[in-house]
Amino acid sequence: QVQLVESGGGLVQAGGSLRLSCAASGSSLSFNAMSWYRQTPGKQRGWVATITRSGMTNYAESVKGRFTISRDNDKNTVHLQMNSLKPEDSAVYYCNAQGGRFPWGQGTQVTVSS
Repeated sequence: QVQLVESGGGLVQAGGSLRLSCAASGSSLSFNAMSWYRQTPGKQRGWVATITRSGMTNYAESVKGRFTISRDNDKNTVHLQMNSLKPEDSAVYYCNAQGGRFPWGQGTQVTVSS
């Protein structure tokens, strides 16, 4: 059973930056394309970014140019560098393999104040 643990969230003012991390145990992330998702109360979980096994990346239009997804296969981690944060970025952020093939973790809360 794989376990995903997200970390790095917090409270930041608009325009600030945060770096989220996703660590996996029980499975190697290197075999999967990995994605970040986010969810706010009353809304469906939405896709944010994906990085493939080969390192190719894709982003939601709302975060393109501000967020950067990366991975470190040796450390079995995935990261999301978030710059120029906006209040609308506030959400609980989750990581998972493409298609949500792993059990969802607890997520990490990101709150951006104006």
